[in-house]
Amino acid sequence: MHKMEGDHDNREMGMMPSSNMDEDVGGNGVGDHLNHNPVRKPYVAQKFGRTPKNLCFMAAATLLIFIIGYLIGYLVHQKKDLVPSPAVSMLPTEQPVLHETGAAPLMDWDDVKELLAEKLTASKFEPVFSEFTSNSHQAGSLGDEDLANKVITRFKEYGMNTWTDEHFVKVQDPPASGSNRVVFKDGKEERPNGFLSYSANGTVTGAVVYAHYGQGSDFTFLQGRNINLNGRVVLVRAGRISFAEKVANAAKMNASAVLIYADPLDYSIGDTTQLFGHVHMGSGDPYTPGFPSFNHTQFPPVQSSGLPTILAQTITTAMATSIQRGLGGQSGPAEWALYHKLGDDTDVITVEVNNVLTEKKIHNVFGVIKGFVDADRYVVIGAQRDAWGPGFATSTVGTSVLVELARSISDMVKNDGFKPRRTIVFASWTAGEYGSVGATEWLEGYLSSLNMKAFSYINLDGVVTGRSGFKVAASPLMHGLIENTLKELNFGKDQSLFTQFGKGNWESDVLEPLKLDNAAYPFLAFSGIPSVSFRFTSGNSDYQYFGTMLDTREKLNSATANQVPQLAVTSARFAGHIALRLVHDHLLQMDLGKYEKIIRTHVAQINTKLKNVQRMKPQLLPKALTVQWLISAYGSYSRASRNLATEIQNSDLEDIEMCRIINDRIMAVERNFLSPYVSPKDSPFRHILLGSGPHTVTALSNHLDALRNDDPESDADLFRNQFALATWTIQGCANSLAGDIWSLDNDI
Repeated sequence: MHKMEGDHDNREMGMMPSSNMDEDVGGNGVGDHLNHNPVRKPYVAQKFGRTPKNLCFMAAATLLIFIIGYLIGYLVHQKKDLVPSPAVSMLPTEQPVLHETGAAPLMDWDDVKELLAEKLTASKFEPVFSEFTSNSHQAGSLGDEDLANKVITRFKEYGMNTWTDEHFVKVQDPPASGSNRVVFKDGKEERPNGFLSYSANGTVTGAVVYAHYGQGSDFTFLQGRNINLNGRVVLVRAGRISFAEKVANAAKMNASAVLIYADPLDYSIGDTTQLFGHVHMGSGDPYTPGFPSFNHTQFPPVQSSGLPTILAQTITTAMATSIQRGLGGQSGPAEWALYHKLGDDTDVITVEVNNVLTEKKIHNVFGVIKGFVDADRYVVIGAQRDAWGPGFATSTVGTSVLVELARSISDMVKNDGFKPRRTIVFASWTAGEYGSVGATEWLEGYLSSLNMKAFSYINLDGVVTGRSGFKVAASPLMHGLIENTLKELNFGKDQSLFTQFGKGNWESDVLEPLKLDNAAYPFLAFSGIPSVSFRFTSGNSDYQYFGTMLDTREKLNSATANQVPQLAVTSARFAGHIALRLVHDHLLQMDLGKYEKIIRTHVAQINTKLKNVQRMKPQLLPKALTVQWLISAYGSYSRASRNLATEIQNSDLEDIEMCRIINDRIMAVERNFLSPYVSPKDSPFRHILLGSGPHTVTALSNHLDALRNDDPESDADLFRNQFALATWTIQGCANSLAGDIWSLDNDI
């Protein structure tokens, strides 16, 4: 820090005109040390005058002080020679006494890792699984409340400070009386028990069309076959993308309803198993978008733009098979693995949805282990507590890992002398099945505080679904920490997680995108908090029993070869390792270079597409519009991140305040990628690199494609506006990362 201040002074001197340097700036203490004006008398001459008498007096006094100092030094030296130090003569190998600086904890990192490994064992997980297993714990129910009380009781037993967070949320449940209905042609009326929360209500009749997984490419294929999708009822398979995305894609095609089923090629869950889920293209309570659902908060009626406008309903495999057998029309492509037709205008079906909107009181539960240095900076570890049915993989395992981590780390602090620099918050969320409602409402309620203090979120939902693969979705800032963790943790005998699952290119083998339906997504894309989510998997296939009543311990045992406790231990160690590293080290392990590469890739892509549009459609985008602004913003971020790395190397990391300043600059990166130009109410996922909406750089690239293809929804003026705002968002992040105001890069 002193080096930076010195550099600033030197720059000021270099830029200051010589006439200003010759001016008398005395009297206010500012700039006196820079004054070299020979006309002014030195301070001593001003005080005493320059008479010969005074000068002789000063010389004599100086000589006397020198002699006295010499004699004192001599006597002290003689005393040391005559009286040897007992510490030196008797204990020549004794190390100097350690003292805690705050920047370097007394406990070595290897000791911290070993302690955590000792605390977490498979045998200790079995009673925890039993305690938190429940066949009925839907959000807001008595079963959910009972589990919340068990969690908070455990936290209190561990000596943690605890609290609860209460919200009143609106969710959609299946009809309490009556039912939802599906009738194909003049056949049997089906009344499925499964449902999709937040579907539109009503009754529609239309011709069925089969659309594979309901992805954008699937609908593009159907349009290429000249199949009219307007008013059609779309039949799609579960998987690959979320239920909400399937319904949103169908709505863009002007479909009237969507039916979702589990295809036997993807799922082996039986012909009559019911599916449950939600279709909100967002997270949190969709009737309080962007703000919290506190009971005392009064807002006019409003709803999320992510709510669907068409009907959506799940059906069983048997129902879907019956419909497919009766379809006519064109044959499906071989790559769709479809042995039936796609459907024609005579394949009429009626869909009726009568879901009920209801208000529920929900409780999030928290426990905290406070840091010893930066207690107001914290990592949050969270797990979903609710489920549609038993939800063993959905919530029981994650809640058990959460509680065991709380026990282990609390014990390390209480009995083993571990002192985390920063705070760890343990959170048990509810209403996760409705779209991360509990977690998102908490974020919305305390956003202004959290984005200045919470520096990471670790998600424990669905961490064990198989044993043959391992996947991680995370902020790019955390990729380096994740890689190191994979290398340090053992999996099985003499194998690290890295060697087991990252044999080739670890990023392509292990990393996956953080999706909208992941509970870590709103932490990252809405709140700007670097987040990580991970899971043991069964290869490339998803766990089959999510969202069904078959998500039990027995099914998960079958999917993991009865290794659930062992995999839970490894999951707890992986999450705990990341959390402890973040609260142990003097500097946060965040890799700023990852975003530099991501921005560079986007800039190159936009540059190429912009030039193509200008060449093909010069009337839309003038030659004066260049990517130079965006390139300059990227350069600013690149220089700022590299300068900070150099600054860290040249800093005294024993200086607590210096570490805090550097860490705050690192923490600000993620939240400064949240566009300040859009409302969190209208576009909650404001992250321009990882969020969703027209403000993102991905949307910029897609808009250029639309302009090139004469898409009627494209708008050149709108593109230019979005282009400028995205550029300035990146520049603003670079300025924040640069630090002090005199370090800002204004090359743009």
